[in-house]
Amino acid sequence: MDNFKILLVDDSQNMLKALKRTFISEGYALYFSLSAKEALEILKKEDIDLIISDENMPEISGTELLKLVRVQYPSMIRIMLTGLADFEVVKNAINKGEIYKFFNKPWDDFELLLSVRYALKQKVLEKENQQLKSKLRTQEEYLRQLELEYPGISEKKMSKDGSIIIDNGN
Repeated sequence: MDNFKILLVDDSQNMLKALKRTFISEGYALYFSLSAKEALEILKKEDIDLIISDENMPEISGTELLKLVRVQYPSMIRIMLTGLADFEVVKNAINKGEIYKFFNKPWDDFELLLSVRYALKQKVLEKENQQLKSKLRTQEEYLRQLELEYPGISEKKMSKDGSIIIDNGN
C-alpha cells in the first residue's frame, strides 16, 4: 500500500501518544492535533487520507469536525473515538460526519489497525475503479470516432464455435 497520511485528533496528549504507539510500526505518515481547529489547519496543508478524531473536545466536537471534513474533503475516511457510550453521539457522528467506523475508548489496537487497513484498501480500490472508468470512457470515445470514420469497424462476426471471424475484405 501507498504511504498513507493519517491525522490523529484528540485533546489529550496521552491519547495521541497511545495512538502513535498503535500506528508507528505501520509505515503511515502520522500527523497529530490537540484540537479540531489545529486539525483543520493541518488539512489545509496536507493531503490526508484518513482522520481519527476524539468526540469530546473543547470548542469543536469530533462530530462537528468530521462533518466539516466530510463537506470539505469528501474522499477522506473518517473514524471516531470516544470515551462516551452515548447512543446519541454515535447516531450524530454517523449521520452528520458519515463516519467509516466508531470506536469506544479504550480501543482494541488490532481492531483499529484492521479497520484502518481495510478502509485504506477500499480507498485504493475506489481510486483504481475511477481510473479504470475514465480509461474506459476514453476508449469508448475513441471507438465511437473510429466507427464514424470506418462504419462497421466495431462489429464482430462469430463462427459457430464462438471464435471471431476476421473479414479482410477478400
